[in-house]
Amino acid sequence: MNAHPSFSAPVTGSLPTSGRAEFGQASASAMSMKWSALHDAVGVAGMLAGIAAEPMRAEVRNFPAVMRDTGGWRRRQAEEAIDDLAAIMEPGLAALLGVNARGVNPAVPALALWQEFHAARSALLALTPPPSPQSPRRFA
Repeated sequence: MNAHPSFSAPVTGSLPTSGRAEFGQASASAMSMKWSALHDAVGVAGMLAGIAAEPMRAEVRNFPAVMRDTGGWRRRQAEEAIDDLAAIMEPGLAALLGVNARGVNPAVPALALWQEFHAARSALLALTPPPSPQSPRRFA
């Protein structure tokens, strides 16, 4: 006798959540998480450089959602640029933390990484299309 007949019986009918996966939504979520992690990382770099943390403006916070809604080449470009920025920030921050752990002042290289991040972020934000009269406004 099978203790778990549901495991051996074929599934009949359709499950309410079955169907095609929505990779676009998962991709947007991954972009949002990376975007947030990048801002956490640059906050650490800023702290090591002696720069006070800045509040996140709505246009910056909403960037991944705006790119998801925009789609097309702008979204692909944003996703690739965020990945590139993460590829710069991860080893850069690791190096800064290593330098700091050895008792060396990391302020100068931390400032350089902080500035590089902000320059790249400005270029990313430029991908945001101008608002159209029909597009919904996002509020934070």
